[in-house]
Amino acid sequence: MEAVILFPAIDLKEGRCVRLKQGDMAQATIFNDDPAAQAAEFEAQGFKWLHVVDLDGAFAGKPMNAAAVEAILGRVAFPVQLGGGIRDMATVEGWLRKGVRRVIIGTAAVRDPGFVRAAAKAFPGQVAVGIDARDGYVAVEGWAETSALAADDLGRRFEDAGVAAIVYTDIARDGMLQGINWDGTIALANALSIPVIASGGLASMADIERLCAADAAILEGAITGRALYDGRIDPAAALARVAGATVGSAG
Repeated sequence: MEAVILFPAIDLKEGRCVRLKQGDMAQATIFNDDPAAQAAEFEAQGFKWLHVVDLDGAFAGKPMNAAAVEAILGRVAFPVQLGGGIRDMATVEGWLRKGVRRVIIGTAAVRDPGFVRAAAKAFPGQVAVGIDARDGYVAVEGWAETSALAADDLGRRFEDAGVAAIVYTDIARDGMLQGINWDGTIALANALSIPVIASGGLASMADIERLCAADAAILEGAITGRALYDGRIDPAAALARVAGATVGSAG
């Protein structure tokens, strides 16, 4: 059995480490001017993975914080998963070649599902799908647009594609410290065979406890951002707690 993964998050805007509220670029709080130093700190604290998002890239549709990502990759040894602006095979190949362990495809998963399938086939275990939902419907273009596609329907499109994981974010809760939408996330995980990572709103050690509950064992893990930066979650305590929890079947 694999241990539940707690992913610290680094969101990049104009080369800095920031956190947004509900995906609003106008509500960005800068937490570190040196993302590579922040990544090294997370690694030193004992985290096993790092979650990175190129926020500018998500809006531009192409990598916009490449220098910051490359600095992170050059600084740390633990695996990095990266999303934001990954819309074509050349970008996928480029990031994986530079050392990203797993790329997360969001908008393109809605616009061009064939691309996701091709990427997952070409790079087994290294392609994840980011499903960002507002009221259960998928948002795209850096969350600026909401589609008519339900989150679970999008997930089902890739059931047989070899996708490594789905990162599921409830936009209404992201950066708001209101707690993860556990019911919706666990329901999605139960509806799919693809491993699901919870994202958006992780607020406290109570959420860490919830992640370790029996029905959440179906999840691969969860992403934590603002609560970690604000000190609402103690890294050592959180990692010690999840170390005792394993990923398996809740059923």
